[in-house]
Amino acid sequence: MANRIITSFVVTLVVLATICDAQLSSTFYDGTCPNALSTIRTAIRTAVSKERRMAASLIRLHFHDCFVQGCDASILLDDSSTIESEKSALPNVNSVRGFEVIDKAKSEVEKVCPGVVSCADIVAIAARDASFAVGGPSWTVKLGRRDSTTASKSLANTDLPLFTDDLNTLISRFTNKGLTARDMVTLSGAHTIGQAQCFTFRGRIYNNASDIDAGFARTRQRGCPSLSTTANNQKLAALDLVTPNSFDNNYFKNLIQKKGLLQSDQVLFSGGSTDSIVSEYSKNPTTFKSDFAAAMIKMGDIAPLTGSAGIIRSICSAAN
Repeated sequence: MANRIITSFVVTLVVLATICDAQLSSTFYDGTCPNALSTIRTAIRTAVSKERRMAASLIRLHFHDCFVQGCDASILLDDSSTIESEKSALPNVNSVRGFEVIDKAKSEVEKVCPGVVSCADIVAIAARDASFAVGGPSWTVKLGRRDSTTASKSLANTDLPLFTDDLNTLISRFTNKGLTARDMVTLSGAHTIGQAQCFTFRGRIYNNASDIDAGFARTRQRGCPSLSTTANNQKLAALDLVTPNSFDNNYFKNLIQKKGLLQSDQVLFSGGSTDSIVSEYSKNPTTFKSDFAAAMIKMGDIAPLTGSAGIIRSICSAAN
């Protein structure tokens, strides 16, 4: 009887330890690398000050990481004999960027505490610091993620949203990751500081549809020729023409005016179930920013590797 009680007690301790290992914590590096967050913040501020567009890119990088295998820095891995990189997946190729900024932050952190801070955590911290650098909200980043040794180009192709997605498809993609329709609308608001390539919105601005403002379409046509060439396809346009460099709620105001650049943006306000959320955010920037911070924390909780799972990469692009 006594042995059974002892055994049960030991099992309980093991289970509790496993649960604790699996929990992320904002103080995870306080004892092992107390200067980690300030070191990363300096690298991100420097990058965004050189190119303000980088803020949107770093937020998007975190998003595209978390939606494939969870928040495990798999998106940073290059092709190798055993890895087919997510960087070449359709939603990422010639589009997702900021890798060199993460590499720089990682190299600076390695100087002060080598082998301690994961690339996955750096990506999460970078998104927060990038948001704040352009007037967006800040939030407490939970830490303790570890890095994957694998990537999945196939999952990147199937799980990440596409610019052609309709509303139901978008809601489904986010629901599959444990996020709500409101989270989806909220996170889409990061497009207020984003840019898009011509090929992603050419069809929308030339189709004379009823869900796009005619004057807006003509304005956008000047920067996106109808002829499809490599040079034309890669021409960039701000998703928000009004305040393209500021993290605000103009993105939602644009949607109400039928001035969403991407089809996957405008469907958020097209007579569907998310219209009321867009209307709310268009009138209340404070609510949008607080909801955005909460949604980013929630997204950062998607299937992290913790405890003894995964590794701490010394170079973010290689599963070394």
